[in-house]
Amino acid sequence: MKFSTKAIRSGQEPEAEFGSVIPPIYQTSTYVQKSPGEYNGYDYTRAGNPNFTNLEKTLASLEEASFATVFSSGLGALTGLVSILVAGDKVVAVDDIYGGTYRLFTKIFNKFGINLELIDMQDLDKVEQSLSQKTKMVIIESPTNPLLKVIDIKKVTGLAKKYKVLSVVDNTFASPYFQNPIALGADIVWHSTTKYISGHSDAIGGVIITNDKKIKEQMDFARMALGLNPSPFDTWLTSKSLKTLAVRMDQHQKNAFAVANFFASHPKVKKVYYPGLSSHKNYEVAKTQMKGYSGIVTVDFNLSLNEVKKLISSFKIFLLAESLGGVESLVNHPGIMTHASIPKEEREKKGISDSLVRFSIGIEDTDDLLEDLKATLER
Repeated sequence: MKFSTKAIRSGQEPEAEFGSVIPPIYQTSTYVQKSPGEYNGYDYTRAGNPNFTNLEKTLASLEEASFATVFSSGLGALTGLVSILVAGDKVVAVDDIYGGTYRLFTKIFNKFGINLELIDMQDLDKVEQSLSQKTKMVIIESPTNPLLKVIDIKKVTGLAKKYKVLSVVDNTFASPYFQNPIALGADIVWHSTTKYISGHSDAIGGVIITNDKKIKEQMDFARMALGLNPSPFDTWLTSKSLKTLAVRMDQHQKNAFAVANFFASHPKVKKVYYPGLSSHKNYEVAKTQMKGYSGIVTVDFNLSLNEVKKLISSFKIFLLAESLGGVESLVNHPGIMTHASIPKEEREKKGISDSLVRFSIGIEDTDDLLEDLKATLER
């Protein structure tokens, strides 16, 4: 089956008892056992639920993988993943990292002896040097948040295999529709399903996807032992939303191209970051490993911080909010919002300035979005 068919049918068989086309919500915490320890697949929802299983089958299929484990959030999934490490282990990650990931490592995991090193993964010599120094895990974000760097996944995961380092790709920004990291050599794909996969700003979740059965078993155990399970309702909502992922992503991308081109010629704009533009530094890599360029556009404005704050608070259609990937268009100030946990000096070294703004382009009418941008900038 091709992508759109898998999104609708994989893990979504009609319910057996009454033939309901949409599987029901198994809104239960516990299950009857025939005798102590003898049960029909599930004993307690913290450890598993039919809605979890349905969503896992769909997501594994869309990422061209064998196994998936769903979690309470993207950071919950990362917590489960890091639980397989031990004190003294080193994790190497891309320097332009999501603020929540940075916060989790520097404020929580470092207290347990997990060491984080951030490097520019566009420099493959630096990558090899870091991976050769007893690194246990490498985390690739591509495209990155918020500067939309595109990392050469095949080359970095090839180096990871050379040094027996577990490779993880945060595929949240691309979605499985536009990029499949396991096919490019990654051991693990990680998503915040809250974003494009769910896509309607109404459910929080995360997932770890792999071809390795041992990792699947470790993730299932971590979810149960650490209490990182999602709710049956959130997983049901996400399964429902996945059915339209292909059509949503096509419209996100169509609108993002229009917005990126609008900003590229605007006098109040210093720089536009969008992997689909030929001016993007990693455009050739993106063309090679991505099927499309998704719906995030980041803009560095020729404006002061106060002017930027006024601008992003004044749009009529673009909502000032955290998160991304929903059907509605959102605007975000990384320095004040999503990346505030990274010290200002470090943010600015990475290029996350006070004039940088991230737009999550929704699926509204293209002309309406452009008119909102144009009119607000004129005002």
